[in-house]
Amino acid sequence: MTNNLLLRRAAVAAGAILVAAAEFAILHSAAGVDLAAGTGAATRQVTLAAVVVAAAVAALAGWALLAAFERGTNRARVWWTSIAVAVLLLSILVGPTSGVGGGAKATLALLHLSVGLILIFGLPRPRPEGLNR
Repeated sequence: MTNNLLLRRAAVAAGAILVAAAEFAILHSAAGVDLAAGTGAATRQVTLAAVVVAAAVAALAGWALLAAFERGTNRARVWWTSIAVAVLLLSILVGPTSGVGGGAKATLALLHLSVGLILIFGLPRPRPEGLNR
């Protein structure tokens, strides 16, 4: 992997984390959304640290999977994008359901969607011009 590609992917991962943190700050602090998630009988507050860690884990997992595909197949972009979209859809359908209240559910869905889309569009290597795959 070239240094430029490595730096580009690191910037995309950092961007996804920063966007998640900014969305949390705006929706939680400025808009007053109480971001809480329920697990069974317990309810816990979703903190900025939890949002940052979750975005970082998603970014690193996506990056690692993409790197593994790039080493193993010449169709890495197609395979990785297909899996990433499926994971994002599952994440949006399942993750926000633990939110306590409509505002929390909508905020969690937005966080999942924004991080996922940034990673899906940002991580793969751009196709060389004239290449149809």
